Amino acid sequence: MKSRKLIEDLFSKGQRITVYPYRVFYLFQKKEQAVVKNSLQCGVGAGTRNFKKAVDRNRIKRLTREAWRLQKNELAQKMNEHTHTLAVFFIYTGKELPAFTFVKEKLALIVQKLIIIADENRASDT
Repeated sequence: MKSRKLIEDLFSKGQRITVYPYRVFYLFQKKEQAVVKNSLQCGVGAGTRNFKKAVDRNRIKRLTREAWRLQKNELAQKMNEHTHTLAVFFIYTGKELPAFTFVKEKLALIVQKLIIIADENRASDT
């Protein structure tokens, strides 16, 4: 996610869910309103409060991006069916470095929640 306007909208107008150790901000938009051409866009952050070394923060972000890449296909399919785009930002709030299997499990839960929310969003639009 590179658009400053989209990131600002995501944090100001978007909604959030929490699945420990992630706080997830998300924003659905109609395709014609969207700034982006992709149906899914993602951003990742890890705070300096819990991870002083950039190496640790970068590892968390790398693990999260890889788990997202592996999990997002079903959600992307839903977004294309619904003619919506979804901007998602993951903030890692845990206190210790996670293993990849842990990150992958948590992102699978997040993706399932986002699919349910997308279906509810579509039902309320019609």
